[in-house]
Amino acid sequence: MSFLGRSGCLLIGEVAQAHDGSLGAAHAFIDAIAAAGADAVKFQTHIAAAESTPGEPWRVRFSRQDESRYDYWKRMEFTAEQWAGLKVHAEERGLLFLSSPFSVEAAEMLERLGMKAWKVASGEVSNPVLLDYLIGTGKPILLSTGMSPLEEIDAAVKKVRAPLAVMQCTTAYPCPPEKLGLNLIPFFRERYGCAVGLSDHSGTIYPGLAALTLGAEVLEVHVTLSREAFGPDVPASLTTAELRQLVEGVRFLERALPVDKDAMAVEMEPLRRMFTKSVVARCDLPEGTVLAPEHLAVKKPGGGVAPARMAELIGGRLRRAVKADEPLRAEDLD
Repeated sequence: MSFLGRSGCLLIGEVAQAHDGSLGAAHAFIDAIAAAGADAVKFQTHIAAAESTPGEPWRVRFSRQDESRYDYWKRMEFTAEQWAGLKVHAEERGLLFLSSPFSVEAAEMLERLGMKAWKVASGEVSNPVLLDYLIGTGKPILLSTGMSPLEEIDAAVKKVRAPLAVMQCTTAYPCPPEKLGLNLIPFFRERYGCAVGLSDHSGTIYPGLAALTLGAEVLEVHVTLSREAFGPDVPASLTTAELRQLVEGVRFLERALPVDKDAMAVEMEPLRRMFTKSVVARCDLPEGTVLAPEHLAVKKPGGGVAPARMAELIGGRLRRAVKADEPLRAEDLD
């Protein structure tokens, strides 16, 4: 499995709006996500005047300081210089820096920073102006599908010429298990023939682990520094300790998946001899004995005639005397 040059699953820690407009908090998230072992950090880049109108309704009225959702997006803005600083910090910590733009203006600003790939948010799949701009850069696309019917996803995928990962996602915060849609991960791979992934809003590590075993090359989870933190995405997020646990689980499962059973059996042969059994003499048998079922038993260790061949020995004549519990060999019989 690989996407964006990784040999394993690309694990993204999503900050979204968890920084609550604080540049210091945004930098703290970078450090925490890097320390947890993730591969990438992802933000959302909002420019209020370019993406929203003053009358945009609240999805959930959670903020005590913002009169409107427009005011909230305004408070979430960082300057180009501040975004550049976040990108440098992420790269210094060994993280791929990603941010979902919510307007062409935001995308243009990020493009000037030298983005390596684009994450298209679920609500932007139906926005051809933004989508066409992102596709036009020729950079890899991570396409979230949280609110899209298949027809819309088909159309978006058809446009993309650069490397693409289609992300199963359900826009629910938190997402209950019955809406996760893990079955769509192999479905998308077969339908589109591209990399696939999961953008998970369950607030648990379980879907991510399952997604890996279903072939996900990309896994994105929201992150919070504390369950007591402020923000609408906290119930749908992993704590940094849970993120570390997810990373460890993903890396463990990556090592566990590619096993060749025949090659493993060869490696296990010395142990197999200890745990399997051989056909042995049930009692002392003189030379010339014509073997009958009552002469034979099956006992450890292995290495002699296998129990599966016991029927072949019946009626054979011993060429030599055999002691009780002595394993029989094929050359002992006429």
